[in-house]
Amino acid sequence: MYVPKPFVPDETAVRELLTNHGASDLITMTEQGLLATLLPFDYDPDTGEHGALIGHMARGNDQWKRPVRGEAMVIVRGPEAYITPSWYATKAEHHRVVPTWNYMTAHVYGQLVVHDDPAWIEAQIRRLTDRHEAGSAEPWSIDQAPAKFVERQLRAIVGVELAISRIEAKFKLSQNQPQENVEGVIAGLETRGHTGDATVAAAVRAHNRQATTS
Repeated sequence: MYVPKPFVPDETAVRELLTNHGASDLITMTEQGLLATLLPFDYDPDTGEHGALIGHMARGNDQWKRPVRGEAMVIVRGPEAYITPSWYATKAEHHRVVPTWNYMTAHVYGQLVVHDDPAWIEAQIRRLTDRHEAGSAEPWSIDQAPAKFVERQLRAIVGVELAISRIEAKFKLSQNQPQENVEGVIAGLETRGHTGDATVAAAVRAHNRQATTS
């Protein structure tokens, strides 16, 4: 991944992204070429030397059956947004500005391990479900479903685990802009109100504050 110095996040920020991300792309190189599946993963920092991403996929999905050549990769994405140059204060001064895209992402590499163990898969499902149900007024639990139904569902999936070997991350959040432009980006995002704009605005504010104080 191309990561200019202003866009290099610290380890704490990367761990936060891995902990709070949604679904991500699992990509593997096989004898049949590249294969990819969008999957919800859960980050386990205590597994292995660098942590692991754990998830599951349909048993009918050929990707888990195909031997992986080299490392597998998971592309994790955070909030993102289009940035118009109209928000830059310097536009009025010299017009040497262009549109761009702000985003947070991590390319997570490692060995892909398949778990065809009902107990492992059920534990993963419970952990992932509990995480995403935590904010609900009436959280759903796997125990609410009939046991036989759950058993059939578990037989229809396999567990997957990416044992992390390395991470390349990039948080492109206007850190290469002068402060007046950063303030314009934050104000523009907060005013525009597209889905996710407020989250990107908060990230721009937080990471430019870090850049200023570091």
